[in-house]
Amino acid sequence: MAVVSRRTRLSLAAVLSFAAMTNLGAMSRAMAATPATQGAASSSAFTAEDLVQLARLSDPRVSPDGRHVIFTLRETDMAANRGRTDLWLVDTAATAPVARRLTQHPAADSSPRWAPDSSGVYFLSSRGGSSQVWFLSLAGGEAQPVTELPLDVGSFEISPRGDRIALSLEAFADCADLQCSSDRLAAQQKKKSSGQSYDQLFVRHWDTWKDGTLSMLFSAALGVDRRAGTPINVSASVRGNVPSKPFGGDEDYAFSPDGTRLVFSARLADRGEAWSTNFDLYEVPADGSSAARNLTANNPAWDAQPVFLANGDLAWLAMTRPGFEADRFQIMLRSATDGRVRALTADWDRSVSTLGTTFDGRRLLATSDDIGQVALFEIDPATLRRTTRLSRGQVAAFSATRDGVVVEWAALDSPPDLYLLEARPRDATQPLRRLTAVNANRLEGRRFSEFEQFSFKGWNEATVYGHVMKPHGYTKGQKYPIAFIVHGGPQVSFANQWSWRWNAQVYAGAGYGVVFIDFHGSPGYGQAFTDSISQDWGGKPMVDLQKGFDAALAKYDWLDGDRACSLGASYGGFMQNWIAGNWPDRFRCIVNHAGIFDQRSMYYGTEELWFTEWENGGTQFDVPQNYEKFNPVNHVAKWSVPMLVVQGELDYRIPPEQGIATFTALQRKDIESQLLLFPDENHWVLKPQNSIQWHDTVNHWLKRWTSGEQPQ
Repeated sequence: MAVVSRRTRLSLAAVLSFAAMTNLGAMSRAMAATPATQGAASSSAFTAEDLVQLARLSDPRVSPDGRHVIFTLRETDMAANRGRTDLWLVDTAATAPVARRLTQHPAADSSPRWAPDSSGVYFLSSRGGSSQVWFLSLAGGEAQPVTELPLDVGSFEISPRGDRIALSLEAFADCADLQCSSDRLAAQQKKKSSGQSYDQLFVRHWDTWKDGTLSMLFSAALGVDRRAGTPINVSASVRGNVPSKPFGGDEDYAFSPDGTRLVFSARLADRGEAWSTNFDLYEVPADGSSAARNLTANNPAWDAQPVFLANGDLAWLAMTRPGFEADRFQIMLRSATDGRVRALTADWDRSVSTLGTTFDGRRLLATSDDIGQVALFEIDPATLRRTTRLSRGQVAAFSATRDGVVVEWAALDSPPDLYLLEARPRDATQPLRRLTAVNANRLEGRRFSEFEQFSFKGWNEATVYGHVMKPHGYTKGQKYPIAFIVHGGPQVSFANQWSWRWNAQVYAGAGYGVVFIDFHGSPGYGQAFTDSISQDWGGKPMVDLQKGFDAALAKYDWLDGDRACSLGASYGGFMQNWIAGNWPDRFRCIVNHAGIFDQRSMYYGTEELWFTEWENGGTQFDVPQNYEKFNPVNHVAKWSVPMLVVQGELDYRIPPEQGIATFTALQRKDIESQLLLFPDENHWVLKPQNSIQWHDTVNHWLKRWTSGEQPQ
């Protein structure tokens, strides 16, 4: 399903003198020799253990003076079975950039946000026992608390003038102050009875049962000592979550250029919340002096990611079809002078993922899926000219500099790192100048497998794209078993990007040729292509998968079609159940993670009803025939392929009963099967040790059924 998804005891002066002590100092000097390009001597296979222990870079932010970029780095603590995050800094103008650690604290430090004068960094930290905002001056000294509130701070932004902070807190809407919410939550924990009463949906969302609180947007003045005053609830007049649940962040709200106003995106948390995608933009004085007003009331669909240009014009992303979370996000612009609204990308058949501005605030930057890549574009609001800035690989995040854009870039053979995309590159053949190599030491001696994109004639002779990756140690003339991976979403792409869960390099490292198809429904090929999967889950996508598999066999003679297993999660898990009943003679085994078994019970058990209602053309009680058209439970009698079923008990998107029912059907039919159940995981497997167990179990299952003759 679409799921959507972003501490110091050393001053900067001290950090600069200790650069040689950091891992990233050595890594940055080795940037040119990445594992993907090293010679044949680097022959060790990339493994699941490698994947889990890689450092994960995120949230790059260029300083207002354009000199530095700060980012969050997550490193894995295997003993504690968790990730820990710290802040790092790199000089974008340096000839040989060296990333330096800014914070090193046992608590989690994340979400760095610059002071407007570039004198220091605000960030979130749990070092005081709860999630609060701290400030680190680059002139020296220790980090100081900015907030000391009775509730955790979820996200925050600093006003352009540095005199105010906006922050999100989960509180009770009827409480007059934060202490009231804190006391009520504490009282709930002390109750001897455990029953929870609800009178509307959601009762649970993603992996959490609702406790009556809402994530609300507050604003507080910042004193000359950078301490926050008493927060004022500026979203109180809009009963909704700001940021949105479960994955919203500070991209859901923005200060105006003069810092006097806030604009935020919210959906009403009323009785229709579970089947609504109607997010609106609201504007409110930053000091909370009056109620918020709805800026997009005339659009019943999704309005998101408000971004201000330097002249005060407001840009944002907007869908047009209510109830459809995978509709095309186009860029809208509201004039600061007369309030006139116009669509900037009405004629561009791509859906924008992330919106931002150039350094001078005059033009917009946007990422979008594009023919199997995640590309970066620049849009001039004055001329509507659209320029492709970076078209290969995955731009996972970006932040503009004076002379270009810092991008968090990745690919199927490159974990994320920071690069400077220069407006006037020093070397025309190398538009990207590398700033970090956060995993150079960890990947020493590893070699990533080669991959390529291919196309074929899919459903109705339409051009469909896929990727294929060679196994580690590939030798010409040999044949290799196949891991055929089906993506989830379903409106997502298995593009040329790095994945922390379904990573093709892990399967290639285990000796498999890896094939994955962007079937009808995937984004980046036009909105009609994306739309085409709705109400046809087992139709066009199945044809594409079948034709794509055959096309890969015909094109790549090293793929062994007689030793293939199919794998997938979420919609990909649904497809495994569908394949089991409608394409049972193709694969030796199946891996089904969080897959739908019964569309009818899925409708009544999942939480975000808008998804299943759109995909099936209405409610189950209004159009039951639509739910039965592509219902895997109706084809269990034809099942025969051995299947591994994986399920998280905290998965409320695909409720645990779906996985248990799948396993029950397999066992009752006496089909070779195994159930891997995680009581502490949601729709994803996130804990490091659980991730390794997941990969080990999956790889053992594949090896069992693809090594030599098919077991009897």
